[in-house]
Amino acid sequence: MAFKIIVCAKQVPDTNVIKTDPKTGTLIRDGVPSILNPDDANALEEALKIKDKHPDTYITVVSMGPPQATDLLMECLAMGADEGILISDRAVGGSDTWATSNTLEAAIRKIGDYDMIFAGRQAIDGDTAQVGPQIAEKLGLPQVTYVEEFEIADNLKDITVKRQLEDGYEIIKVQTPCMLTCIKELNTPRYMSMSGIFSAKDKTVKIWNAKDIEVDLTKVGLEASPTNVFRSFTPAPKGKGVVLEGDTEKDVAKQLLANLKSKHVI
Repeated sequence: MAFKIIVCAKQVPDTNVIKTDPKTGTLIRDGVPSILNPDDANALEEALKIKDKHPDTYITVVSMGPPQATDLLMECLAMGADEGILISDRAVGGSDTWATSNTLEAAIRKIGDYDMIFAGRQAIDGDTAQVGPQIAEKLGLPQVTYVEEFEIADNLKDITVKRQLEDGYEIIKVQTPCMLTCIKELNTPRYMSMSGIFSAKDKTVKIWNAKDIEVDLTKVGLEASPTNVFRSFTPAPKGKGVVLEGDTEKDVAKQLLANLKSKHVI
């Protein structure tokens, strides 16, 4: 029986080129390319590494977004995933993390048969790191977040992970089924191959709406979202710093004192 993995992925604007409208405080998305969320790429790569070792592994990539997000799923198929599913419906548009996790939970329940779920730690356009854990809670799955090292036994049941913390790490053992959220230190995502691009044409991308996944419409979308972004803005640039030099710390301290007095700080 095939080992079945679900990877949650999101199409996001490339934050290296995105800007904020200073008057409205909103993101300027026109002309900004969309990419596979970086942490989700790490999640997909770890699933593909399992498939490399166990070829009968079946990988389904699930995403939520507008119709053009099918491009993201085709990219994932070209990397080596077997199936893509896009939940696209105006009813789920504008969802915050809570409403998004409700949508993805419903989609995963519709898929039904899976052994584990991978997701990125967070999306670069939101940086909340909440969707993966919320999905796990709603599905009743054990979860490990911030995974930077991963090992699965040949029985495809016992998993050992190294979980990154701010001041150290944890070694955790968990069994499938489970949810793991991945960080960039976990691996280096592969590129699409020519053979993968050609084979992706024979794979399936399904598009489901809210009715297909039978999600409660009172728990998805903008109106159902308990959190909203009040304002987005770019902090004003700070003035250029001053470097003080001297032969001794005492000399530098005297310069600092003189500068502070000249600016009437002290």
